[in-house]
Amino acid sequence: MKVDAHVDYPALRDVPDLARAAERVGFDGIWFPETAHDPFLGAALACEHTARITVGTNVAIAFARSPTLLAYLGWDLAALSDGRFIMGLGTQVKAHVTRRFGMPWDAPAPRLRDAIRAIHAVWHTWRTGDRLDYRGKWYVLSLMTPFFTPPRHGRPIPIATAGVNPALCRAAGEVADGFQVHPLHTPAYLRDVVLPAIRQGQTRAGRDGVPFQVNASVFVVTDPQDERRRAEVKRSIAFYASTPSYRGVLAFHGWEAIGARLSALAKGGEWSKMADEVTDEMLTTIAVVAPLPDAGAQIRERYHGLADRVGVYESFSPAEERRWRGLIAGIRGE
Repeated sequence: MKVDAHVDYPALRDVPDLARAAERVGFDGIWFPETAHDPFLGAALACEHTARITVGTNVAIAFARSPTLLAYLGWDLAALSDGRFIMGLGTQVKAHVTRRFGMPWDAPAPRLRDAIRAIHAVWHTWRTGDRLDYRGKWYVLSLMTPFFTPPRHGRPIPIATAGVNPALCRAAGEVADGFQVHPLHTPAYLRDVVLPAIRQGQTRAGRDGVPFQVNASVFVVTDPQDERRRAEVKRSIAFYASTPSYRGVLAFHGWEAIGARLSALAKGGEWSKMADEVTDEMLTTIAVVAPLPDAGAQIRERYHGLADRVGVYESFSPAEERRWRGLIAGIRGE
């Protein structure tokens, strides 16, 4: 099982040092989210300033960009990293796509499938010289002249899509190379809902046996007595659980009423009250809560046979190198 870091940063100038530190500590990969910064810019710097680790976006918002733009980004970062880049794509939710990015919204799973097939069509044209002629429901691409064609290379460009509900999990199985497991999950939900849906998508597309990688983001509290950290994780869980489209995880565990209350609080802007709705049962079911010497082993036990890569869902800090090394060793069983 590979172990990854999640990287948030104040400014782009901080990325090279963070990326080099993550590589030095021993992580197998680093992920850049689309929160306060464009994830591709940070990923580009990390690709340039590391030599070994995988670099990826977790996740870039697919519907905020055209498939051709995403094809250029993936193509160049794969070349820059010598094949170490993973393009993680997600749909986000309607409010963010329409109101934050000003882009149209439509059926997310079918549209994401269409976008990825369009990206692959562009890459096929660049690799082979064949005429670009992709005609999907949302995307039609038919123009690619030599002037706009980048130099060929043979590096792989895996795409990993994200989601919570079965429809997006099936879409990943149909068209992607991997799946980014949302931090709002439990191992039981991953085992009983996510993975079967991915396999259904693979079977539907005739892709049984095609290599596929599952990347899980995990909430972790390495000091069970640290009330500040427990509250921080509860706030994150509450934030995600307030989103109606993520309600399936709560329903799976019988927490629907809590989800409804969280949605009502979020709608009213009462963010400070939301963490109080997350029970200790929810915390310990969703997150790994254990002392540092045991936390890594618990992650390994929870995700053995379920995930190929795991990453602690908090921002990597070189100042906590000893803690990170302990977690990595525990997850690897060293």
